[in-house]
Amino acid sequence: MKFSSILFMICLAGPGCRDTDKAIAPADLPLIPRPVSSTLLKDSFLLTNKTMILIDENPGTRNAATWLQAFLQKSTGYKNELQQSEGVVPSIHLSINKKADEEIKDEGYRLTVHADNIFINANKPAGLFYGIQTLLQLLPAAIELTATQQLIQWKIPCVEITDYPRFAWRGLMLDVSRHFFSVKELRQMIDEMARYKFNRLHLHLTDDNGWRIEIKSLPELTKTGAWRVGRTGWWGVRQSPGEDEANTYGGFYTQDEIRELVSYARSMSIEIIPEIDVPGHSLAAIASYRHLSCTKLGYKVNPGSKFYGTDDNALCAGNDSTYEFLKKVFTEVAALFPYEYIHVGGDECFKGFWKSCAVCKNIMKTAGLKDETELQGYFFKRLEKIVEATGRKMIAWDEVLEGGNAVDATVMNWRNTEGTSAAIKKGRAVIVASKDYTYLDYYQGDPHAEKPSFGMLRFKKVYEFEPVPEGTDDHFVLGGQGNLWSEFVPEFSHAEYMLWPRSFALAETLWSAKGKRNWDDFTKRTAHHLQRLKNAGINYSSSFYDAMVHVSKNEKGRIEISLDTELDSAKIYYSFGETIPDQHSKEYKRGEKLLFPENAGFFRVVTYRDMQQLGKVLVLPLYELERRIAEQKS
Repeated sequence: MKFSSILFMICLAGPGCRDTDKAIAPADLPLIPRPVSSTLLKDSFLLTNKTMILIDENPGTRNAATWLQAFLQKSTGYKNELQQSEGVVPSIHLSINKKADEEIKDEGYRLTVHADNIFINANKPAGLFYGIQTLLQLLPAAIELTATQQLIQWKIPCVEITDYPRFAWRGLMLDVSRHFFSVKELRQMIDEMARYKFNRLHLHLTDDNGWRIEIKSLPELTKTGAWRVGRTGWWGVRQSPGEDEANTYGGFYTQDEIRELVSYARSMSIEIIPEIDVPGHSLAAIASYRHLSCTKLGYKVNPGSKFYGTDDNALCAGNDSTYEFLKKVFTEVAALFPYEYIHVGGDECFKGFWKSCAVCKNIMKTAGLKDETELQGYFFKRLEKIVEATGRKMIAWDEVLEGGNAVDATVMNWRNTEGTSAAIKKGRAVIVASKDYTYLDYYQGDPHAEKPSFGMLRFKKVYEFEPVPEGTDDHFVLGGQGNLWSEFVPEFSHAEYMLWPRSFALAETLWSAKGKRNWDDFTKRTAHHLQRLKNAGINYSSSFYDAMVHVSKNEKGRIEISLDTELDSAKIYYSFGETIPDQHSKEYKRGEKLLFPENAGFFRVVTYRDMQQLGKVLVLPLYELERRIAEQKS
């Protein structure tokens, strides 16, 4: 094992007393997300097997302390004794304020580290848990390993931190419909989210490609809807299922598994929000119960083949049996998920079959609806009553704003900034999940070196995410979340690769004060946390270190290449032909255009900083450069 990253933390701890006059650079505390305020003091606290964990009488304090005790034992081998007492040193003191600290609110905390004591105070158990996460980030990165106590001095720098979140909703969404992820993997995601103070896990449980939750009153949803034929290849153009092919790919969560998962997430201060996506994206449900569609034809669960507009994947909005079905589904869903919100989807509904459906046309005539968009509004109004009858509030994608018949749903805006502004103007609460800044299924590096995707979203752009549109009232913005759609993410290790480190950026933009962002400082802290992920066995991408390649043709028809990086401090080296570039190769001068040599077959590029290779060697053959130029013209 290598522990070079420990040196970074050891340099924080020094002898002596507090030095408040010295300006402390933010990177001296490698914390993500960055706290509201922090002061680095001199000296350090040494965690040993004699360190006590002292708690008050609040049950939430004991739960947090028990979690900390277990984490430290796994990492250090110490079994730090937990007691309800005072005055013991050295100790970690955890307590819930008897009188509310108005500044830090429900999720904030105050963390003070002295040479002989650590104090974490909060108003609520969630704040205490977040303070513990910050404390663990102050320990050497080796805390993410196991059984290393004989090699490490567990020093924690003396600090004073006051911290609380900017937004109440700090979420990540995982699409478990396109590809099924196990309960064990979802628990792992919850663990990873908790490290960085995310508090909402949105599960996209149903779609055209799979129904993932047991509904006892509707058994065909999991008997049929949870399974499809196995396929690989580019999503959206895969071979359609054959008539006699076995449906062997998929899975679902039993109600007992859901209850256990919800309980586990809550122990980590995370609420799980279920999404049942209707009226569109419903082919898995329709394959289970064909009467739910307008056509009532027999369809199979879609394996990623082209079908939109040809197969009827929308629930019939005019049929009462549709709403009877939805009542059964949402009644059981509400009983499993105790959080106040249920997500009902509502995006990308193909309405072509509604237009030719006699039942839908009759409802439109009776209700005075002028078109199918207003019929969707009618659908949402009826669905809202069903959801509210379960004691829950409704969230829907921003298409819920269309079609009149306004509902009171909280809007999850995915399309553009204008959608957030429009929702705010209508007085709606908004959760911002913009595809331009939060779609974590998009490429994060050069497409030639990444798995397939539908778009590009680089690390730096995620860090530029601002949920509140300029000139609007931030009172209506609950927060934001990153969305990981899984068309091209069939394994959990690849889900981690897509989540991290871009979710670091989301964690900071949703927790930390708006005016304190600093990209250079943030990337320095990111480097430290990538080591922590590596130690913890969590997969991640280093693509933001790679060079960005831009190609064009000059007036003579010759290929020209310009280069850039997300890190201004990175140096770029390149070669043509067969040579593998390194720091001894030709260095690229920013702003210049490289002329691709005649008869060369490849362009190669790599980045370095301080004589250390950062990114991977990117290899682009001539045909790929030509393809990109042709794509620009089309």
